[in-house]
Amino acid sequence: MRSLIAFNKPYNVITQFSPHEKYQTLKDFISLPKFYPAGRLDTDSEGLLLLTNDGKLQSKISSPKFKLPKTYWVQVEGVISQQAIDKLAQGVQLKEFYTAPAIATKLEAPINLWQRVPPIRERKTISKLVQH
Repeated sequence: MRSLIAFNKPYNVITQFSPHEKYQTLKDFISLPKFYPAGRLDTDSEGLLLLTNDGKLQSKISSPKFKLPKTYWVQVEGVISQQAIDKLAQGVQLKEFYTAPAIATKLEAPINLWQRVPPIRERKTISKLVQH
């Protein structure tokens, strides 16, 4: 039977099932066999991760050739400028590649988010969220 799991991946968890010497992995939370992540979140990212036991569905969700839109909320230091939002919208140079152009907008702090463990550090300036 084909199934889909919606998992709220915690901070400091690696998006893999094989053991890791330093971090927890998906295996520490999901014990169902033959499920694989459809995409990934960085170790220091948290949020919705979809897992499935259907290879075709996994490919459709995670493969760039299908161009399914994805939404990310990002907390930044201080107040984000319109210039920074415009750069995100055009694509940003990372170490080895450019990110794809994105829809990027400034969000007000959302309510009803889960508490992060460990908590996100507090700063003198107010952090804001950006959706892209």
